[in-house]
Amino acid sequence: MFLDYGTNVAEYPKWQALFREHQTPTLLMWGQNDQIFPADGAHPYKRDLENLEFHLLDTGHFALEEYGDEIAGRMLTFLDHNSHD
Repeated sequence: MFLDYGTNVAEYPKWQALFREHQTPTLLMWGQNDQIFPADGAHPYKRDLENLEFHLLDTGHFALEEYGDEIAGRMLTFLDHNSHD
């Protein structure tokens, strides 16, 4: 997995273009102390997504281990506010 991850970087411009074009409601929850995917990598999403709910949590890479209940609650609220019947 680590050897293949580098190939994703070349795809970022395509993903960013899709974000800008489609503007899908997005919930982003990121560990501000994540050493694998540092918080600096979370902020560029704000540039491309207009309908973004953005949260940096005081945790590392395994946010669900420490903030599972909070993340689940925010997911349910987000889905409730963004679901289309």
